[in-house]
Amino acid sequence: MTAQEMSRFVRLRVELVLEIGDPTALTRAALDHIEEDAAMADEERGRAREDAQRDSAEALAYLIDPVELVASVPGAELAQASWTCEEIPYDPDAADWERAMGWELDDELDHDLDDEADDEAEDQAEGEVGDADDEAGGVGGEGGRRRG
Repeated sequence: MTAQEMSRFVRLRVELVLEIGDPTALTRAALDHIEEDAAMADEERGRAREDAQRDSAEALAYLIDPVELVASVPGAELAQASWTCEEIPYDPDAADWERAMGWELDDELDHDLDDEADDEAEDQAEGEVGDADDEAGGVGGEGGRRRG
């Protein structure tokens, strides 16, 4: 994949911490949502009901849908999505609560992304060398088109 093709894709990372003030209302809303989901198979629906009643995080996972979050964004199409919900210990007054939660900090994320960009640049440079060999007739017969 070329750098130009890669630039068409953007990873959106969102971390949210929600306080559940009324777990009964949350569970009720999740159960209603599960019942109204026409695409859900009956077996899955039963398991979903049990999960939502057992765990507020599971109930929340049935109500929050990142697909809906980006569905109305003009000029963008969702390529992939995943999400999880879990109960966590949370202290908003802690000076370094992100690190205490084990979450990646922005500077660590930037470092990881720089490493990925370096790896991609190396891969692309190796591909260009291979393409030059193809054009010279040294490797194959596809006339310089990159094979992958």
